Amino acid sequence: MSRLSFFLASLAWNLGLGMTWLVVPLYAASQGLSNAQIGVLFSLPVLVQAALNLLGGAYTDRVGGRRIMLASCWVMAVAALWFMLAKGFWMLLAGQVGLILARAAFWPATWAMASELTGNRGVELGRLNAVTNVGQIAGAGLCGFLLAATTFNATFGTLAATGGVAFAVGLATRSSSPRPHAAGRNVLAAYGPLLRKRIIRYSVFCAYISALPFSLSMSFYPLLLARYGYGEDTSGLLLALRALGAIGAGLIAGRFVRTGPDTLWPVLCAVGVAAGVGLLPVVNHLAPIGLWMLVVGFGSGAMTLYFQITIAEASRPEERGAALALGGMGWSVSHLSTPLLMGLLADRYGIVEAFYLLGGLALTCALLIAWMRRWAFKLA
Repeated sequence: MSRLSFFLASLAWNLGLGMTWLVVPLYAASQGLSNAQIGVLFSLPVLVQAALNLLGGAYTDRVGGRRIMLASCWVMAVAALWFMLAKGFWMLLAGQVGLILARAAFWPATWAMASELTGNRGVELGRLNAVTNVGQIAGAGLCGFLLAATTFNATFGTLAATGGVAFAVGLATRSSSPRPHAAGRNVLAAYGPLLRKRIIRYSVFCAYISALPFSLSMSFYPLLLARYGYGEDTSGLLLALRALGAIGAGLIAGRFVRTGPDTLWPVLCAVGVAAGVGLLPVVNHLAPIGLWMLVVGFGSGAMTLYFQITIAEASRPEERGAALALGGMGWSVSHLSTPLLMGLLADRYGIVEAFYLLGGLALTCALLIAWMRRWAFKLA
């Protein structure tokens, strides 16, 4: 495949994704939705994503990641155009389903494509994650300035254009050969044997931790920053710092992350995520908020790289798309539970207190990983 075209298409697609973090929750809030409704808006469509994520991973093995990636570009563009017309909870929910379908197709396809690139697997996956976060930084920053200078409709129109650009650039990538499979074999047949492996189940849990800051970036981080009095342009720049930390993880940690029962990488990453989530609201000032955004970005980015490498090393090439889709299921669980839990906690206790409680939950998960890492690598 054309390495440059692959990375450029990923860059463009993630620019659009970064825009959705800011524009969708603020658009929902502008229409008078409560915190609980916004939580449901971001959580409920993930039930669809969970199923389609598995299909996307399985069909990546069957038809190749390129076709799945290109389809996700079109879905993003159509969903953005829908938001220009959306009014009220149910129309916004339909638009969210479209964006989640795009994510469900994009992630397992591009992860599998990156794992097939020639060279060191950790380095190539790290580069993909870095490019991913560069796009998200640009998207969050661009969205903040667009919202400050124009309208929601102009911003959604720009989002649709990014999906078209990603598709056009992605056409230049070469198709990889589909993996051989037995005639008549169920497309989902690979998941049963994979889920019986301890290391796969452990990796899914690590994926869940890595996705927590991502789930907050597209739901309640913007609302917390608005609660603290920051405008759209400042909020966009602060959100971009999370992605900047993840870029550092992709470029630096890609050469050093190791799997196995003895490495402390996953424990340190989970502690970083917990600290970044729970301590961010403590001081309402740009400097500490920006610092914790960087910390949580680096921790989640390094954890993402860790679970990707672990799954790739634990799976055969003909089942890698399905295996990485299971890692995506950890993300789906986070995207389902985190906004819903945050919405309920914020309505009951306040949004700042909700961040403290979620940080405590993340720290508990870090302690579980400290035990699970040895259990996972034992033979079942």
